[in-house]
Amino acid sequence: MKKVTIVVLLLTISILFGETLLNPLGPALIPVVPIMDGKIPTDVKIEIWKNPEEAVAKIVSKEVDFAVLPVTVGANLYGKGVRIKLVGVHEWKVFYLVASDDATFDGWESLRGQEVYTPHGRGQTVDVLMRYFLSKAGLTLDRDVKILYAPPQEIVALFKSGKVKYAALPEPFVSMCLDRGKVVLDFQKEWGKELGVPGRIPIAGLFVREGVDKETVEKVEKALIDSIRWMKENLDETVQLSSEKLGIPAKILKSSLERIEFEYVPVEKCREEVETFLKKLNELYPEGFEKIPDEGFYWK
Repeated sequence: MKKVTIVVLLLTISILFGETLLNPLGPALIPVVPIMDGKIPTDVKIEIWKNPEEAVAKIVSKEVDFAVLPVTVGANLYGKGVRIKLVGVHEWKVFYLVASDDATFDGWESLRGQEVYTPHGRGQTVDVLMRYFLSKAGLTLDRDVKILYAPPQEIVALFKSGKVKYAALPEPFVSMCLDRGKVVLDFQKEWGKELGVPGRIPIAGLFVREGVDKETVEKVEKALIDSIRWMKENLDETVQLSSEKLGIPAKILKSSLERIEFEYVPVEKCREEVETFLKKLNELYPEGFEKIPDEGFYWK
């Protein structure tokens, strides 16, 4: 009886004091859905953030120790003195250029005289990449090609109505356009070809607040790795569970996962790719990405 009481007490303590991982709403929710639905035996809890400011406030106030963040957001926070470290990257592909059925694309020159919509504001990853590729192709921005910004749902609606011919979008918005258009460019492959690196981009990863012990970091890291593995082994169930949480049709999510890559890579095995990416962003858009993180940014 005494042993049972001790076990119950330990389980209660585990539940009450387990780690919390802040995770964004959107496709990045899919790899942690197995944790949220109890498919993975762990005391790590998932809490959702809807905009980076929510996550930043909780990290800065030390309310939570772990968060999934865009790598650029984490690097910018670090540059501003927030002591966080990148533990690993798990989101590598999500951005694509789509064109309407009546539009053609056989290279960046195809966009001369065209408008391209993107849901991210000036300085966000896909915006910077697109500007870089257009400039490399010899096109003058805002003269030869006009980049316009709008909420993603609005871009999808405009695309479906035939008012938008080209859009640089993340999934699942790409999949939402495919009944009226096609994917004409993979930004990740284009990046790899241009930079001579693997055709993927370190988009988002696991961050930890400085000062957390190694054992705790490894526990949260393992939960994320196990969750991604479960997701891949049980894709249909994960899609269904994710569809209910995100309010996106399962068919669209299943289609989007054909173009999204989730693969956890610890930072010691992808640091060079992250550094290359951040250095290039700093070079291309210094007003939005001012500092390249030093080695204190990387978990060891």
